[in-house]
Amino acid sequence: MGEILVTRSSMPAFDKYCEEIKSLWDSHWLTNMGVKHQEFQSVLESYLGISHVTLYANGHLALENAIAAFHLPEGGEVITTPFTFASTTHAIVRNKLIPVFCDINEDDYTIDVGKMESLITDQTVAIVPVHVYGNLCNVEEIERIANKYGLKVIYDAAHAFAVKYKGISSACFGDAAMFSFHATKVFHTIEGGAVCYRNDKWVQLLNDMKNFGIHGPEEVAYIGGNAKMNEFQAAMGLCNMRYLDEEISKRKKASEYYKKRLSGTAGIKLSKIPEEVESNYAYFPVVFEDYKYTRNEILNKLKEHGIGARKYFFPLTNSFECYRNYPTAGTEKTPVAQHIALRVLTLPLYADLSFEDIDKICNIILGDEDEL
Repeated sequence: MGEILVTRSSMPAFDKYCEEIKSLWDSHWLTNMGVKHQEFQSVLESYLGISHVTLYANGHLALENAIAAFHLPEGGEVITTPFTFASTTHAIVRNKLIPVFCDINEDDYTIDVGKMESLITDQTVAIVPVHVYGNLCNVEEIERIANKYGLKVIYDAAHAFAVKYKGISSACFGDAAMFSFHATKVFHTIEGGAVCYRNDKWVQLLNDMKNFGIHGPEEVAYIGGNAKMNEFQAAMGLCNMRYLDEEISKRKKASEYYKKRLSGTAGIKLSKIPEEVESNYAYFPVVFEDYKYTRNEILNKLKEHGIGARKYFFPLTNSFECYRNYPTAGTEKTPVAQHIALRVLTLPLYADLSFEDIDKICNIILGDEDEL
């Protein structure tokens, strides 16, 4: 059987993308917020129901800039989760802030709001929660806590594009929300990202910050960098937006078939979609809890059959060598996150994954290799 990767980038028809970028050969305007960039930004603002979207070359730079835009005091503490990709924690630290790691929930793997207030000190300046696998954080409780203590909230919503809670887009929660448009995501622009927000004053600020701090032809107002999305990325985004609903529908069918095959098996825990949440079916995480095979044994068995899976997220960011000297680091402070990180595996999931391939994957997991 052919190799099955953990993910596969969805792409528009070749001729459709060529049609979308054809005008670039006439204008020769390839970057610096051209026509495609502006059109894509407008499409996203309308789709997400948010006042402002600023586009970026990638999600990491988007998150760094979103945090930087608040001008938080150096050395300030930021409550966040270790159950995330390295980018989240790095974006905090690269802004000269201190990550304070809060544990996660056992059910949806998002930050445990019940443990958050005990971590707040007079040095706490912000919260950077992470929506995980398309599961949204408890946005209402986070808003309550933030308002009570006067904290900024910047969501890492890399996994949550097109997700809604009570009919409201994930882009609309917090003071800002960052999306990643990396090629492995439900929706992508090859590489790319965005910051979503309501503050009108941020439009010029973020555009300046991502363009070397240049405020005008002869004025550099900030010490900025280069984080601009180019026209080819924006064009890919415009194309992929047209197929987004179909993409999510296909992922939903694949996820439901996985659940049909694996639900009710002792030792296998599947993630549930909370009520009032419209999921994007970004990932299919499975936690192996006292199962007949360990997570690592399952990973190796799948690999032997040419099937990719991922220990995602492992290791926790508070165990990274680069953070070992931070007083807030250490997995013993986040036991639930460590427990899940040692047992979770994300299985292959993408729009074109066939039921036949899902059967092969599930047969291996269930120990039915003779049916392959």
